[in-house]
Parts: sequence; structure tokens; C-alpha cells
Amino acid sequence: MYQFRNDYSVGCHPVVLEALSAVNTEHVVGYGADPYTQKCADLIRELCGTPNADVQFMVGGTQTNFTAIAAFLRPWESVLSPVSGHINGHESGAVEATGHKIIPIHTPINGKLSPSLLLPILDECKDKHLTMPRLVYISDATETGSVYTKAELTELSLFCRHHDLFLYLDGARLGCALTSQANDLTLTDIASLTDAFYIGGTKNGALMGEALVITNQALQADFFRIKKQRGAVLAKGWLLGVQFQALLQDGLYFKIAKHAVEVAQYLQGGLKNLGIPMMVESPTNQIFPIVPNSLLPQLDKLCTYEVWGKADESHTVIRLVASFATPLDSATGFLKAIKNLT
Repeated sequence: MYQFRNDYSVGCHPVVLEALSAVNTEHVVGYGADPYTQKCADLIRELCGTPNADVQFMVGGTQTNFTAIAAFLRPWESVLSPVSGHINGHESGAVEATGHKIIPIHTPINGKLSPSLLLPILDECKDKHLTMPRLVYISDATETGSVYTKAELTELSLFCRHHDLFLYLDGARLGCALTSQANDLTLTDIASLTDAFYIGGTKNGALMGEALVITNQALQADFFRIKKQRGAVLAKGWLLGVQFQALLQDGLYFKIAKHAVEVAQYLQGGLKNLGIPMMVESPTNQIFPIVPNSLLPQLDKLCTYEVWGKADESHTVIRLVASFATPLDSATGFLKAIKNLT
């Protein structure tokens, strides 16, 4: 059975496991106050070109999102998010549970926000009886695999600063975004254009973990306190620092992300050559084939995947995802099997 369900169904990259094993019997101070975590935070600041950034290690993406948003916003302030944004459609109301309204915005199928989509909402929310939009939430890569260009992110950043909005970037799949051929952004670009973002580890080689980078110094004060309050502080915090150190110190993070992207792109190209269309042309590690419903029973026997939605009465959009652990041979074998089926 070929494995394309998601990019977090396996444990971690062997180098990460070796790094964890190497410190396993050490007695280390907890809660992220250890030398490993501090050294890794310094490394991230260096990679991002942000010596004054606050780096906070978290366990998962949902936890990172709702903790950051709760910390950054006043009680009457709200979040502008794509309808497809992870906080809107896949986090069980975690952000709303902190007391902050999400205002969903319909976007093109690529899931990207732009000033032209945001401005009408800001005009509508001038009424003091409504919540005040204060934070713009975006993802790179988006939920449909698209990436922001430098021009797009720059335009969005300037708009947010002009309208006194925070720009927060969900980087669950940031590695795949930055190694996509459609990308022209760097970590330093993202750090300079956003108020906060995170580098996703869970979906790119770590057992678990995300590294939140708060570049806006006005948002840094007492973050650890709310992180603790929201249940987001790991007592064995060094386990996160060790993992990110292993992933980032020699560029492994980007190498394995690039592999995931290349496998997915090979798969996407092969399926298109077989006459299977895509819901969207994704340049990253997620692809979205539109398949006949009659093919689904055979797919169930052939591979793991997720149903994304209904295309029409006789077709379904499925999602196939490649990870650092997906061998190219899997894509090759899968394409041969699909060719035989179709």
C-alpha cells in the first residue's frame, strides 16, 4: 500500500532520532531554559536575520496558533483568515475558545489573501458594535499547496502596517513552501515582512514541534506566561530544541522538504499525463487530483489518501501528500498502478 495520507504519519527523520537518543540520559533543566533550546533559538535568529526576535518552541500547530493569537490580541479584537485557513476549518474552534472571533474571507482556490479582499471587511467593521479586525492570518504553503511570492507578501505586509494590523504566518509547511520552484521568498524575507510566524517541524521531519518567531518586539512581553497558561509549555522543553537544532544546523530541514516537494511534483505530473486533472496546480508537497468516483474503491486498496471534497456528481477531489519519508519509488509504482487501472 502506497502512503500518501499526510506528511506526519511517520515518526521523525533518523538524524533527529539520533540527536534525541544522544541526550536521552542527560539530566537537563526543563521548560525551555536549557542550553540546547537557547542555542537553537540563537540559530533561528541567525537564519532569519532577526537578532531581536523572540523564539518560542511549541508542540503543535493548533497550540501555536491559538496561543499566539490570544497573546497578540485584546479581547474585542478579531482575526481575518481565509475560509480555507487551518484556524477556521480544522482546529475545532480553538481560536474562538480564547475569546477571539475569526472573520472568514473567501479567496481564490489558491487560498491566498490580498489587500483587495481585506479592505471591504475593514470598512464593514468600522461599526463599534462589531469586533475590530487586528490580525491577518495566512499560511505558507496554503491549505491547497500554493505559495506566496515576495511581491504578494510585501504588498500584504505594507497593507497591514498601513491599517495597523498584525500579519501572522502559519508555517506548518513552510519548508515545502520555501523549497518550491514557485517560491522566491527567504526566511529573512518572511521575518522582515511579518510580525510573527512559525517554522513547522511536525510536518517536516520532527517527532513534534513548531518554532514560533515573534519579530515584532511589541508582541514579545510576557509571552512565556500566556504560553504556560494555555498549556503550551513542555516540561521537557529541551526535546524540542534538540530536534530543531538537528533539522536546521546543517540545512537538513530544507533538504528533506525539497525531497517531499519533488516527489509530489513527480506524482502530479505523472497523473496529469494520464489524463487526471487537478483541482489546483500545487507547487508544493500536496496535490489534489480529481478522480472518477468509480475509481475510489481501487484507490482504497492501492494507497492511503484523504477525500478533499466533491468535484461534481461523478468525481471526487482527493489529496495526496508526500513527506521526507516518501520514496520516489512509491510515486513511480503508484503511477504504474493507476495507468493499469485507467
